Amino acid sequence: MRYGAFGLVEVLGESNAVIVTDQMLKTAEVQYETKDTKCGGHVLVFVSGDVAAVSAAVARVTENPMCKIFGSAVISNPTEETVNVVEMFKARNAKK
Repeated sequence: MRYGAFGLVEVLGESNAVIVTDQMLKTAEVQYETKDTKCGGHVLVFVSGDVAAVSAAVARVTENPMCKIFGSAVISNPTEETVNVVEMFKARNAKK
């Protein structure tokens, strides 16, 4: 599968992950891909879309945060290995 860009935002707690995801989806034409939950309740949310849309969505939640943002990134033109990581998270979440 081909992706223009991935946006990643890390927050604490599932409810904050839902809030951040909602804001990103409302801000730009991005698609929710998956999430990864880490130790201590940290949740990493992944969205995809074209670079401009993903950049706008990530900027919206990081510049005017509704909760503490622990990290964020925009990965344009992700490598096959990066895509495989996201696909692995999606597959793992589909089994839950």
